[in-house]
Amino acid sequence: MESVEENDIVCLDESFFINDNYQLTRFTFGSQVLELYCLQSASTDFDLTGQMVWPGAELLNDYLSKNSDILQGCSVIELGSGVGVTGILCSRFCREVVMTDHNDEVLKILTRNIVLDDSSKNTICSAEKLEWGNSEQLNDILQRHPDGFDLVLGADICFQQANVPLLFRTVKQLLHVGLKKKCRFILAYVSRAKVMDDMVVGEASRHGLRITEVAGTRAEIRNLGGVIYEMTCA
Repeated sequence: MESVEENDIVCLDESFFINDNYQLTRFTFGSQVLELYCLQSASTDFDLTGQMVWPGAELLNDYLSKNSDILQGCSVIELGSGVGVTGILCSRFCREVVMTDHNDEVLKILTRNIVLDDSSKNTICSAEKLEWGNSEQLNDILQRHPDGFDLVLGADICFQQANVPLLFRTVKQLLHVGLKKKCRFILAYVSRAKVMDDMVVGEASRHGLRITEVAGTRAEIRNLGGVIYEMTCA
């Protein structure tokens, strides 16, 4: 058997996986027109899914644009913001929007898009690093927002089974801190596997959250079934 020579080993730098060929793209939700940079197809690295706009974000933005009264004057934190299409829409109505993501490369384009959007100068917008289940990062955010938030948002953020319990652990803490504000979690969920469908509902219940389907929100988007869930502390 031939031995593997050291010089034969190929080490790929992380930049090999990064596609930063962003295109300025226009999105319209109701009367709101957004322009932001994003990819038109997914990166080669699963961890960089946030570089493009996913169906669940379109579902959530359509819902929020039709029900913008729930955003008026609110403070919002979004989990898994990606390029920021939902957070930036919220900034048209909210008092403050904190957009979070765990990936440094995604945070770069998210920050770029926040700076690009100049239609909501009266809203405080920021991009923060937050890995679900990371208590230190979450506590850093909550130190700056000791009363919590009015709304927690998430769009198409349930991909990996291992991350779902961490997601709901983070959501539970955010809802608990914002209990006096009657904070709620609005999740735009897109069904891709029955096991994930069951897991989302199961983990919400296991973490002591009351989960309800928002009436009239079931829809087909890009040939996938989607729905809006609303969750509160039970």
